[in-house]
Amino acid sequence: MTSIRSFAPGRVNLIGDHTDYNEGFVLPAAIPQTTVVEIAPGSGRHVVYSATLRRRVEFDDTGELHDFARYVGGCVRVLTEKGIAVPPLAIRVASTVPVGAGLSSSAALEVATLRALSHLLGLDLSPVAIATLGRRAEMHYAGVQVGIMDQMACALATTDRMLFLDTRSLDYRLLPLPPNSDVIVVDSGQQRSLAGSAYNTRRQECHRAAAMLGVASLRDIDDIGVLHGLPSPLRERARHVVSEDQRVVSATTASAEEFGALMNASHQSLRDDYAVSTPALDALAAFLREQPEVFGARMTGAGFGGACVALARAGTAADVAARTAAHGRDRRWKPVVPP
Repeated sequence: MTSIRSFAPGRVNLIGDHTDYNEGFVLPAAIPQTTVVEIAPGSGRHVVYSATLRRRVEFDDTGELHDFARYVGGCVRVLTEKGIAVPPLAIRVASTVPVGAGLSSSAALEVATLRALSHLLGLDLSPVAIATLGRRAEMHYAGVQVGIMDQMACALATTDRMLFLDTRSLDYRLLPLPPNSDVIVVDSGQQRSLAGSAYNTRRQECHRAAAMLGVASLRDIDDIGVLHGLPSPLRERARHVVSEDQRVVSATTASAEEFGALMNASHQSLRDDYAVSTPALDALAAFLREQPEVFGARMTGAGFGGACVALARAGTAADVAARTAAHGRDRRWKPVVPP
């Protein structure tokens, strides 16, 4: 067997956060930054070297996985669980996807790893199969009960189109961005860790709310009025999810101005009802919204830190990003898109 080199992009979610594990709708796009995984036959234990972190990790088919081997080793193990023989491997990882910014660095690593394994072992895995296996790896070996959005976006999305995904059926369409618009992504400088955050708690709260409403998931609720009988904070959590699903569907046919207004409403809902924003994210989103070229801005991803995304008038993204970086230099605001 020869070495195989595969890659996957990070993603930014334009709108539709915390809806995927509620079987709802999401609207992400890929970002230019990618994770590259090179796999070759090895000997003895699996060896993974991260050129980005300058660290080496070894693992085998048993025992606890540590560090970034939770993601790479998790991908190996979900294949062996399916009865696929995986020989000892030498794996090299290099990534430009920001870590801890809510831009799916872990999903990009999982998708790139599974793509490489699929080629190396002749598995011919489809993008949806790769996304599903990547999600399983993160849930079982990284301990984060993620939805399917991140892996599907890293497996299917492009930088110039939006991925409209129904996370219940996994039906998807690639749609154009709103006319006369460009995407801006800025890292707030506040890192977050899903496993160490309230992410899993939010998921449990949604499941409790759905059970109290007598539905399989909050996706099945389309009337916010029925949520009034829920106790707080379940009422607020459910209100975000139901209204966010409605915003995603509206965004698929929205003008740039309408899309921006939906983004602004999404941020408010994530901040007030879902309680996953932070002062750093609020300040960054507010500054972006103040720029005359910007239609709207919101935190993106799971929250508790990370990045904000904005929609700006076409041709102005670089100027707005540079202005934002200069204003937030002391707060470590760093543009991701445009790079």
